[in-house]
Amino acid sequence: MVNVVSRDFWFKPLENHQVNWCLVDDDLVASRSVAYFFHECSGVFDRLAFVTRAQAERALRYNGFERLSERTDLDPNAVPEPPYQEDEHRNGPIYSSGRFWREPPELP
Repeated sequence: MVNVVSRDFWFKPLENHQVNWCLVDDDLVASRSVAYFFHECSGVFDRLAFVTRAQAERALRYNGFERLSERTDLDPNAVPEPPYQEDEHRNGPIYSSGRFWREPPELP
């Protein structure tokens, strides 16, 4: 089981009506924030670490993710529910590998 406390859902619509979901949790022991990526069946298939939550959120937006709470046209209850389990994406770690992840440009 993957213990994710946050319920501030982010999502990225994909082809074929699929959605990749993300929750960002603070890891107080490691002094960082971790973005957990999972599919509709609550399987965590990838994760990325960031220095701050603000960095994580900026990177999510840059990579096409939207915050669910900012979309009044979507049902906030239609989200993958815990427990979250370790899983694999058929294409491997798609975000942490850099294959489908771009680093946002540095702020001035």
